[in-house]
Amino acid sequence: MIQGCGSNVGKSLLVAGLCRAARRRGLSVAPFKPQNMSNNAAVTVDGGEIGRAQALQALACGLEPHTDMNPVLLKPETDTGAQVVVQGKRLTTVRARDYSALKPQLLRSVLDSFNRLKAAHDLIIVEGAGSPAEVNLRAGDIANMGFARAAGVPVVLAGDIDRGGVIAQIIGTQAVLDPVDAGMVAGFLINKFRGDPSLFDDGYRLIETRTGWRGFGVLPYFNDAAKLPAEDALDLGGTTNGGPLKIACLALSRIANFDDLDPLKLEPAVSLTMVRAGEPIPGDTTLVILPGSKSTRGDLAFLREQGWDIDLAAHIRRGGHVLGICGGYQMLGQGISDPEGIEGPAGETPGLGHLDVTTVMSPDKRLTRTSALHAATGAAMEGYEIHIGRTDGPDRARPFAHVDGMPEGAASADGRIMGSYLHGMFTGDAFRTAFLAALGSQSQARYGASVEITLDALADHMEAHLDVDALLALAAG
Repeated sequence: MIQGCGSNVGKSLLVAGLCRAARRRGLSVAPFKPQNMSNNAAVTVDGGEIGRAQALQALACGLEPHTDMNPVLLKPETDTGAQVVVQGKRLTTVRARDYSALKPQLLRSVLDSFNRLKAAHDLIIVEGAGSPAEVNLRAGDIANMGFARAAGVPVVLAGDIDRGGVIAQIIGTQAVLDPVDAGMVAGFLINKFRGDPSLFDDGYRLIETRTGWRGFGVLPYFNDAAKLPAEDALDLGGTTNGGPLKIACLALSRIANFDDLDPLKLEPAVSLTMVRAGEPIPGDTTLVILPGSKSTRGDLAFLREQGWDIDLAAHIRRGGHVLGICGGYQMLGQGISDPEGIEGPAGETPGLGHLDVTTVMSPDKRLTRTSALHAATGAAMEGYEIHIGRTDGPDRARPFAHVDGMPEGAASADGRIMGSYLHGMFTGDAFRTAFLAALGSQSQARYGASVEITLDALADHMEAHLDVDALLALAAG
């Protein structure tokens, strides 16, 4: 189990690289994360949802994503509450202060999923969440040491030298851990080193001496990490590449399933800009993307607070294009009604009014992988749906796509304003090529092949700098 000295220290990438390294050794390997908190979800082969990072790790293993790989997924809806997804299905929505009461019940589900994976594979590589040093959260923990002790899994602690203070990160973590928890730690590794690793030799030995833990190596910063799907919205950069086709995506406060953007950011001819709170939509933008949201009405209010509704109207008057995906599609309509209070307080919110459709929220969530044909170009599309709400109205007579011959999404009369529930549509090279060509640009990337090449490069990078054999050997017995 890889645990970290904090959030965003690189645990997800470390697990993905170890998974690929183990697979190349001929092992049947699977990823596992007991509890993840993310609005970036993937639809699984068994019809549920898990964190997007575990889907990438499954790819590294050569497996289809399965709900057992991430049995508890927390999807924040407000600053104090989150939807709880257990083994792929929504269980409830709870306030943060009430979540601890659920943990004993959730641990049973976590261990059931882990044991099923363990029975089916040679090796399981587990990712922790946050940090075990958050000992104020230790009671009832299912994400870090609570799981490790319940499942009998040895732990390797990852420190992030890029953010500074890595010696204190690791030694300090040992200092605050319960002695039995500390006894689960088999060693440590240093991640994200820049420059000559030998310059850290003295610090490395100091950590070994002070903790008594074995070091498994110092891993230099992996420069190609940006070519892999980002797990956290904070990982999304400002502007990529600087190509002639300008695409802007609104960084909503509850942005969800933003992996839609990953293939676009690798296109050399595309300049993809994340428009942050307080920033205007650039005036030279060709396409504005309204992404998915975990709180559509809340994020529609957030959008208006930034003045983006005014910018968007000006963009459309200039002849610009707009694509709303999932929650973004719902926002483009005439109104969003939530009579049962599914995403927050019950009520109705006027939409942006750029598509003649309306949305009604309902408790039933649609989770499915979807094959479609793009209506405007006829290109084949592959994607997934993960949403609540039904959208209908006159503009549905001009669908964005067809699924099994039935209309999906909507478009304006001139075709410049588009809405669809299909996440992941840009992953397929054929559709992305056709879509960008319609905007006057040429696709130069092969996304799926690029991800596979990068996973192999990540495994090579880890093999060169870490004692991978010793790390994998920890699982023996």
